[in-house]
Amino acid sequence: MLSRVAESLYWMARYIERAEAVSRLAAVNYQAALDGGGRGGWDGVVRITGDFELYRSLFRESGEQAALEFLLSHASNPNSVLGCLVRARENARGVRDQVSSEMWEHLNRLYLLARDARSTATAEGPYRFFCQVRDGSQAFEGLAAATMTHGEAYHFIQLGRYLERAATTVRTLAVRYQEVSALDDNTAAASLELMALLRSCGAFEPFRRHHGSQLQAGAVAEYLLLSPSFPRAVLFCLDQGSANIAVVAPKAADKRDGPSRLLGRLRSELAYLDVDEVLGDGFPPFLDALLAKIHLVGDEVTRTYFNTRVILPVGKSGTGAAQQQQQQQQ
Repeated sequence: MLSRVAESLYWMARYIERAEAVSRLAAVNYQAALDGGGRGGWDGVVRITGDFELYRSLFRESGEQAALEFLLSHASNPNSVLGCLVRARENARGVRDQVSSEMWEHLNRLYLLARDARSTATAEGPYRFFCQVRDGSQAFEGLAAATMTHGEAYHFIQLGRYLERAATTVRTLAVRYQEVSALDDNTAAASLELMALLRSCGAFEPFRRHHGSQLQAGAVAEYLLLSPSFPRAVLFCLDQGSANIAVVAPKAADKRDGPSRLLGRLRSELAYLDVDEVLGDGFPPFLDALLAKIHLVGDEVTRTYFNTRVILPVGKSGTGAAQQQQQQQQ
C-alpha cells in the first residue's frame, strides 16, 4: 500500500473518531447541566479537547453559546465537529477507491449534517444535533467493518481510530476526575460527577453491569484505564492498536524502535498497574505522562509508515500533512 494512501485512511479514522468524541462530550455535558451536574461546565468540555487556550483567545466570556459555537463549527478551531468531518471527507476523497460506496455516502451525509447545522443547531437543539453526529460516526465504524475487506486499508483505519480513542479517554479522565476529587466521597454530587465521567466515555451501562450500582472514583478510574473488554478503555485501545500494527507491518513489528515496541511497553505498564498507587496527588502527572506516551506512539507510526512530505491540498475544506501532524499532537 502506498504511504500516502495509508496516511489518508489513518487520518480519516482519527478525524471521524475526534468528531464523535466532541459530539458525545457535548451531548453528555448538555444533559448533565439539565440534571444539575457538571461542575466543570462547558469549560471542562473544551479542556478535554485540548483547545482551551485557543478558546479563551477567541471568546472573552465563556458560556454555553460560546462553547457550542467553538465546538461545532468555529473556523479557527481545527477540532470542531465540522472541521473534523471536513478533513475526514477530504482524506476519504483522496483514497476513494479504498473505501466502500456505503462509507463514502455516509461520510458525505455526516458532513452535510454538520455544514447545514452551523446556523441552526444551537437554536433548534444542540443535544439532538450532537447525538446525530455521535451516532452517525459510530455507524461509520460499523459500515467499515461490514463493507470493507479486512486487509491493510481496514487495519490502518482501525489503528487511527484506537490511538485517537485512547488519547480521548485519557484526556476525559484527567479533566473529569479532577472535578470528582474536589468533592466528598459517597455524596450525591460526587455520584453525579462520576456518572458524567462514565457517560463521557460511553461507559455508564457497561460499568454498572461489571461493578453494580455502587460508584467509587477508584473503581471508575481503573475501569476506564484497565478494562480488557470495554472498547474505550485505554488498555483495550492499545491492545487493538498493537494487533492492527502486527497485521499491516508484521516485519516492522520486530524493530526495536518501531511503534510495536512502544505500544508493547506501554501495554505492559498498564497491564501491571496498581491504580491505587497512582490515585490522589500523583494521578494528574500519571495521566499527563500516559497521554505523552500515546502521542509518542502516534509520532512513531507517522515516522515509520508515512511519508509526511506529501502535502494534501490546503484550503477551506482541506489540510496539509504538516497540519495533520499538528493535529496528532493535540
